[in-house]
Amino acid sequence: MNNAPQTAPAPGPLEGLRVLDLATLFAGPLAATMLGDFGAEVIKVEHPRKPDPSRGHGPSKDGVGLWWKLLGRNKRNITLDLSSAGGREVLLKLAAEADVIIENFRPGTLEKWDLGWDRLSEANPRLVLARVTGFGQFGPYSRRPGFGTLAEAMSGFAAMTGEPEGPPTLPPFGLADSIAALSTAYAVMAALQGRDKTGRGQIVDMAIIEPMLAVLGPQPIWYDQLGYVQPRTGNRSNNNAPRNTYRTRDGKWVAVSTSAQSIAERVMHLVGRPEFIDEPWFATGAQRAQHADELDEAVASWIARHDRAEVVAAFEKAEAAIAPVYEIGDVMEDEQYRALGTITEVPDEELGTIRMQNVLFRLSETPGAIKWAGRPHGADTDDVLADLGLEAADIAALRASGAVR
Repeated sequence: MNNAPQTAPAPGPLEGLRVLDLATLFAGPLAATMLGDFGAEVIKVEHPRKPDPSRGHGPSKDGVGLWWKLLGRNKRNITLDLSSAGGREVLLKLAAEADVIIENFRPGTLEKWDLGWDRLSEANPRLVLARVTGFGQFGPYSRRPGFGTLAEAMSGFAAMTGEPEGPPTLPPFGLADSIAALSTAYAVMAALQGRDKTGRGQIVDMAIIEPMLAVLGPQPIWYDQLGYVQPRTGNRSNNNAPRNTYRTRDGKWVAVSTSAQSIAERVMHLVGRPEFIDEPWFATGAQRAQHADELDEAVASWIARHDRAEVVAAFEKAEAAIAPVYEIGDVMEDEQYRALGTITEVPDEELGTIRMQNVLFRLSETPGAIKWAGRPHGADTDDVLADLGLEAADIAALRASGAVR
């Protein structure tokens, strides 16, 4: 049986781009995954004795971490102790042939190992170094440990999330990390475009607290100009109503949105309360939001008398906006996700065929692809080092010194 990673079915648009992923948990590695999905050669560098913690995060099967299978896909895996002389030497060799390095060590760590920007750019003036940290490379908080949860709190997201009388609410998944990953992948591509113009690489300084704030919309300008602080409103909105989740007769849930005036009117006709449309306050979303109790009661009582399938069918026939509130099992079986290919099957040498999210978007001419799922710790160390020109004796010496596993 050949355990080598499978080749991609077609070249991706980033083919020829080499990325070194030195990062862990979760924004930096996910950014590298996104680049790898579209053809970049990604080499994941892990400590010989301390694998990426995501290998042990969440559920596992037969001792194999499932989160890692997603986060580590399309990456060749090597081990290097960057604090050792041998590890530093190998990394500089890799950097000389790379286009991008993504790291998320605390500021000053690479410099402590004599692998700072001066050394890396000397080895490769065209290198782009993406530094992903909680608070950025400078400022009073830059040395603090940083995680996505802290960004979700400090950005204002938690303060506006949850029920009005309840506590600030954090998301049950890595929201800030995922947004930072998307932002980092975009920043890397912008830096590479800049390199094409100047001939030189540069540093990307990505603070996880910033992309999270960026996606919250006009909060800063509202506060700056009006002193307005958006309150917690639960599932409701201050900008339109009805907007909420509603329970159906069969105990399931649906979400309704009426951001457009025409949709709000269609919903009122559908639930048998057209008289609301003639009320002066029904004319704008903000005014409707002030009457959310009345509108919610009308919509909720109608929905509660029907099963979810009936509700969704009726809303679709009326051209009103609705979606079932899915659990992940529903997502895996949904016909629209199936049509898009959003969940795809990936062959894996450890677990057989596994299902996971597909690449993030579709390109008509140079599509992305998942070539393989996350590889075992250090699975490609010998091959990558041999590609650098190291002889078997050199690799054995590195292994004996503890620089590699």
